[in-house]
Amino acid sequence: MQPEHYSVLLAESLEYLAIRPEGIYVDVTAGLGGHTKAIAERLESGLVIACDRDAESLDRARQNTAAFANRIRYFHGAFPELPRALEENNVALVDGVLADLGVSRYQLSTGERGFSLMEDGALDMRMNRAEELTAAHLVNELSEKDLADLIYQYGEERRSRRISRAIVRARPILTTGRLAQVVESAVPRTGRMHPATQTFMALRLRVNSELEQLDELLQIVPAKLKPGGRFVVLTFMSTEDRKVKRAFQEEARAGRGTILTKHVVKPSEQEISENAASRSSKLRALQRL
Repeated sequence: MQPEHYSVLLAESLEYLAIRPEGIYVDVTAGLGGHTKAIAERLESGLVIACDRDAESLDRARQNTAAFANRIRYFHGAFPELPRALEENNVALVDGVLADLGVSRYQLSTGERGFSLMEDGALDMRMNRAEELTAAHLVNELSEKDLADLIYQYGEERRSRRISRAIVRARPILTTGRLAQVVESAVPRTGRMHPATQTFMALRLRVNSELEQLDELLQIVPAKLKPGGRFVVLTFMSTEDRKVKRAFQEEARAGRGTILTKHVVKPSEQEISENAASRSSKLRALQRL
């Protein structure tokens, strides 16, 4: 039985963060605490601030990292709130920031959260359930054109118009299972990937404003790093990776940072065999000059 979360590219993340025992680090995507715990284990007088917008995941992270609680501060908030997380902990600059942009197995395997194709549940997909917009709102209320544009722009799904047309005709759609069926009826399976995968991804990205918040994070972090501080980002989608690559290149051209990963870092065959979901992951790292 697989664990509810596998810390993707863990060894590589720690290598590029170059953890110092007295350093101050931020895990802006604490999730269930895997990367946070690994950082805390390597600290002595240092500190790691564990942030997450998903309160339920953050509660689990507290439990999973309890043995190192004296080295960890927890913060419930999204990427744009990073400055406040630092301020509340009397921190001006940090030695490293880690962002793992993947969705945890806990979120995917909890049907009621509405993230998964495999676990039937309400069309939710909110990482922060205090927010109002859900996937159901988008699926059932957008015009056919707007829904097609969303699926194409966020999910890079070339068959978005056909999918959108089928969704509109099948309304109301209230569960993940029903949505998956409707999409599959419109664009039948041709390979290993479920034909609704990119549609689900697009809805999740839009519900949580993930790409927009990533843009904000990429603007915020470099200015919060100490000289020599490092920013490590794990992406799982080409749209995210392109944003990270461009932002790092901009920092390098401006003379503010140096790119540590001349070639993107990918998981080993062994890691992929242990956790198939890591196959699409990519790591990029930047060091502040």
